[in-house]
Amino acid sequence: MSWSDADQAFMAQAIALATGRMGETWPNPAVGCVIVKDGRVIAQAATAPGGRPHAEEQAVPAAGAEVVGSTVYVTLEPCGARSSGRKSCAHFLTEAGVARVVIACLDPSPFAAGRGTERLRAQGLTVETGLMCEEGAYLCEGFLHRLETGRPMVRVSEDGVGFDGRFVASPKADLVTELKRLGEAGYTRLWTGSGELAEALEEQGLLSV
Repeated sequence: MSWSDADQAFMAQAIALATGRMGETWPNPAVGCVIVKDGRVIAQAATAPGGRPHAEEQAVPAAGAEVVGSTVYVTLEPCGARSSGRKSCAHFLTEAGVARVVIACLDPSPFAAGRGTERLRAQGLTVETGLMCEEGAYLCEGFLHRLETGRPMVRVSEDGVGFDGRFVASPKADLVTELKRLGEAGYTRLWTGSGELAEALEEQGLLSV
């Protein structure tokens, strides 16, 4: 896929929006959405603190009537279904009359996993994926790690900026059990300082680089 300079600039803007919300949206990932019409941004949003509303749910109404025929840049595949049973983000986009959706990376969670893109394409929208995928994947790494393992991701950090919280435990504790408990509580991405706890996590393969 060959991306234009404009595509890259608008996706970078969506990623910046989401980056600013990292650590505030768990148990959901931070997602950025930018809606463009005739080369200009008509609405933008990121996942709200606490994980809802989703970015698309906020940006589409903000765009108003201009949303028809627009291009949407979103950092993660729009959900194709909702755990709450409410209208999915894919539904929001199709009903709004959006013409094109550009997605950084796909979402393997049960409420997306290709269902979002399938729903969009089935309604005749142009869907393109993979633009700045590496940057998009970083935004949701903790969310995906929790889906796969049941545990939040843990990294070493000096200030904890962009993390859900700090992981505090005795290095001699059952760290897997402690992390699974936090995963059940919705945490996706935790930090710890360098020291004995970080060493214990690393020894057990629980510390992400």
